[in-house]
Amino acid sequence: MMKKLSKLFLTVGLVSTLAACGNGASSSSSAAAETENKGWPEELTLVQMPNENNPNAASMHTSLREHLSEELGIEVKEFEGGSYAVGIEALASGNLDIMLASPMSYYQADKKAGAELLVTPQVEGLKYYTAFITQKDNEEINNMEDLKGKNFAFVNAASSSGYLYPKGTLVQEFDLDPDLVEQSGYFFENVTFSESHPNSAMGVKMGDYDAAAVAQGQLDSMIEAGTIKEDEFKTIGRTDDIPDASYIVREDLPEDFKEALRDAFVSFDDEKYFEAVHNDPNARFVATEQDYYDPTIEMLDAINALEEETK
Repeated sequence: MMKKLSKLFLTVGLVSTLAACGNGASSSSSAAAETENKGWPEELTLVQMPNENNPNAASMHTSLREHLSEELGIEVKEFEGGSYAVGIEALASGNLDIMLASPMSYYQADKKAGAELLVTPQVEGLKYYTAFITQKDNEEINNMEDLKGKNFAFVNAASSSGYLYPKGTLVQEFDLDPDLVEQSGYFFENVTFSESHPNSAMGVKMGDYDAAAVAQGQLDSMIEAGTIKEDEFKTIGRTDDIPDASYIVREDLPEDFKEALRDAFVSFDDEKYFEAVHNDPNARFVATEQDYYDPTIEMLDAINALEEETK
């Protein structure tokens, strides 16, 4: 699944292209005639995020773009990016219609540009969460309470699974001051930001950290690759399930168009696409309820993350 999207960067080319194109700037007269009576946009602009697990997956987005264009009867322009900040600005200016968003970026987009959750790529039965791990033979750490006074590793401050969710879990479970969690001597003896999930797992294995917060999916991948062994670690706790990134759309688009767009995503069933992009041919897009991110936003509020973003 596409995770940790906030670590990616949008190119200058995308910024300038979005600023220049707008909606309908290069649409054909025939497309304009077909959509004018409906009040629909003459073209749709979509930003995809690179897939960290499969860099070659970007080529598969063509099939999705063509499907959306055929179902809606309008041109669909697609760009690849990664900066939520730039995407949100483009949404607000009307130069971007759809983007893939994390809970935090959805919150920002909704506040600044007016955004609506559209669809979420979903793999049946797959749960995504972060595990709190330590060495298997560490007799001093057997539960979450035992983390107090230990050396601990998060991933980085932009990672939902490697920082925001595990921090939120700690704050809510132990009634900690969110502004002091990273301060040495408050709850942990020392806090480190390892900059990647593999770094955190290897740091625990090598004894550099007493414990760490690592996405379970990353642990599974490392075990499958033979980088680590399952019996080298024990899990002493976990976060709640972390919601997938969802496509969001400008809420000022016509209601019937948004419904048609949602239906177009849901009807897309190219198994090769879902295998390449979401690692499961049976994955599909599902319509997203507007309260999907509410628990996550509440958690972000509990750790003062939303306050930082609105300053």
